[in-house]
Amino acid sequence: MPKFAANTSFLFTELDFLKRFDAARQAGFRAVEFHFPYPYEHAALEAAVKAAGVEVVLFNLPPGDWEKGERGIACHPDRTAEFRDGVAKAIGYARTLKCPRVNCLAGIAPKDADPERVRASLVENLRYAAAALAQESVTLVMEPVNPRTVPGFYLNTTRQALELIGAVGSANLKIQYDIFHMQIVEGDVAKTIEANLAHIGHVQFADVPDRHEPGTGEVNFDFLFDWLDRVGYAGWISAEYVPAKGTAASLGWLKRHTK
Repeated sequence: MPKFAANTSFLFTELDFLKRFDAARQAGFRAVEFHFPYPYEHAALEAAVKAAGVEVVLFNLPPGDWEKGERGIACHPDRTAEFRDGVAKAIGYARTLKCPRVNCLAGIAPKDADPERVRASLVENLRYAAAALAQESVTLVMEPVNPRTVPGFYLNTTRQALELIGAVGSANLKIQYDIFHMQIVEGDVAKTIEANLAHIGHVQFADVPDRHEPGTGEVNFDFLFDWLDRVGYAGWISAEYVPAKGTAASLGWLKRHTK
């Protein structure tokens, strides 16, 4: 049976952030993920997670200035020191929260930057983060993102991610496979997951085209959730969608698949 986590940066947003963990548990989730822990004190996050009785299964490395539209700095040639500081900060939170994986957002390539320098910077930053996180038994994942949602995002396809894994050369680097993004970019989601299962470290989902819950768009999630089981995916599957009419009303899919 699939293991589902709630992304509390998208779900239960009618509540204060630290109260969302308990709401997720009460709704039937045993695990949570979220974008960033960094605005919160270690002790406050740890206490909220323990009180709710959930696992934290993923968060992102620091993304740069999110409010100004930055979506990661790993591909920025002139921000290596900042990236490495972010890795150290993420490791501290991963220790506190016992989080087993951290996602690296590649980012939007700087305007007029040399494409070779951009790729070389991303490879080197991924190599550094993978090695540093391996020392903590934390897996590094990276997420291809569709350019419709984030124009200019550097990493868009499964093929690109596989090429980066080859260039980095670390067993501690995996793909965060988001069904929403990959359905938009390349389709053929089921077979792509099956073919690359060994390289997939985490799965997220939302329906297409509007990033709402399963049943609001074109993706057959009843099939896909069963498919993930059949092909042997044993990791977490995280709900990272914007509820169309509130979180509680969006959870019919969870009830169907956790009987």
